[in-house]
Amino acid sequence: VQLQASGGGLVQPGGSLRLSCAASGDTLDDYGISWFRQAPGKEREWISSISSSEGSTYYLDSVKGRVTISRDNAKNTVYLEMRDLKPEDTAVYYCAAEWVGSNSYFYTVDWTVHDYKGQGTLVTVSS
Repeated sequence: VQLQASGGGLVQPGGSLRLSCAASGDTLDDYGISWFRQAPGKEREWISSISSSEGSTYYLDSVKGRVTISRDNAKNTVYLEMRDLKPEDTAVYYCAAEWVGSNSYFYTVDWTVHDYKGQGTLVTVSS
């Protein structure tokens, strides 16, 4: 599975962006998909996951309410919609996939255990 993250860019504080994670090589139906980010000088951190079962979603507390993860299995794509962006959201954003089987609520916040990882897309929040 190849994952292609896109949608990053420069946005003003308070603005919004929608990131996309498009997959090829296999369908994402049986994968849990996660988004991570890595800010300059900081470690990569998990921010959100969506399960293979009914699209159950999970969020880092600090982004809850400003971020929505969703999936469109027909398009083999997962989205991360971000609102009310702050300068501290500036980071490279990555998506990753972990095979969990169908109808699974399992997810993990550990980057290293994901089976497939995409390249990042840079989000810069600045006026």
